[in-house]
Amino acid sequence: MSTYRDFTAPIGSRRATVLRTVGTRERRSHLTAPRVPTVGIDIGGTKVMAGVVDADGNILEKVRTETPDKSKSPKVVEDTIAELVLDLSDRHDVHAVGIGAAGWVDADRNRVLFAPHLSWRNEPLRDRLSGRLSVPVLVDNDANTAAWAEWRFGAGRGEDHLVMITLGTGIGGAILEDGQVKRGKYGVAGEFGHMQVVPGGHRCPCGNRGCWEQYSSGNALVREARELAAADSPVAYGIIEHVKGNISDITGPMITELAREGDAMCIELLQDIGQWLGVGIANLAAALDPSCFVIGGGVSAADDLLIGPARDAFRRHLTGRGYRPEARIARAQLGPEAGMVGAADLARLVARRFRRAKRRRVERYERYERYAQSLRSTQETL
Repeated sequence: MSTYRDFTAPIGSRRATVLRTVGTRERRSHLTAPRVPTVGIDIGGTKVMAGVVDADGNILEKVRTETPDKSKSPKVVEDTIAELVLDLSDRHDVHAVGIGAAGWVDADRNRVLFAPHLSWRNEPLRDRLSGRLSVPVLVDNDANTAAWAEWRFGAGRGEDHLVMITLGTGIGGAILEDGQVKRGKYGVAGEFGHMQVVPGGHRCPCGNRGCWEQYSSGNALVREARELAAADSPVAYGIIEHVKGNISDITGPMITELAREGDAMCIELLQDIGQWLGVGIANLAAALDPSCFVIGGGVSAADDLLIGPARDAFRRHLTGRGYRPEARIARAQLGPEAGMVGAADLARLVARRFRRAKRRRVERYERYERYAQSLRSTQETL
């Protein structure tokens, strides 16, 4: 068992909290954060992934499990997180825990206001887990943690103004400026997928119509492919044959695979998704003017089949094109571990206070031992 848990756990509760610390902003530079191992947690609709990450972004150990069914109470998911952290801390001297949650996190990075794939509604996740673990806990949106990881260790290194777009089932996003994640007044900045790009367009699960993610996401890609297959379109014969007529078996990775093999319909669908991606990026450039857009998420695995058309559409729709610098568009480098790595690295910013508290406890313990030894020596001489 890790030494820090022996020192920090109060009598009668070896896994109780001894410290709560998360500020509303990163007040310390990552350059001065202690170079200690931390745990990152990435919580999605289907899996919970946890890993011990060092100060250079290297994953020392990784474990994962399925996300408990969303109909279950929030405590079930919290139990899963706590079990993974405690399991890892038995083999690593962990100094903080960072959590990237697929949902809206408040500006204090304590409560998950809403998670579409979990039963979290205004859930005080940080406080609940701080009450069960022996280290500081930080909670943030998973797109924010992924963007932080790409800025620190991946495609966004060296950029002062970065926007990340995550293409998965929907579209998520994050904004970094001068080493700070911009969360907005209420903590929910970066929900780019729900910008309206087609008034009166496709209905979105958020309740509105024409949201960007209805035209440039994994769901949009699969929807278009299934509609063509259901209509028995001649251009869809290849994918119909591939799924043996079971249209519901069509998935995004399958479309990407067939596109790489030269299927004309799948190539065209990815081009359409990429063009809508470029339109949205041009709108974001007009509003935010970043130096770099990093494209991540599962759909980005299509690489140039998607990002090539996105770059073309971006140049065609960019406001002031030809008279202004163009932001760089790059594919994310860290893959599905980006959210986990970023959460762990952000947690390192609050680990210093834990180390100081631990050092004070150790010093008090050593002073007590010296006093006790002195007392025993005195009694022996008498």
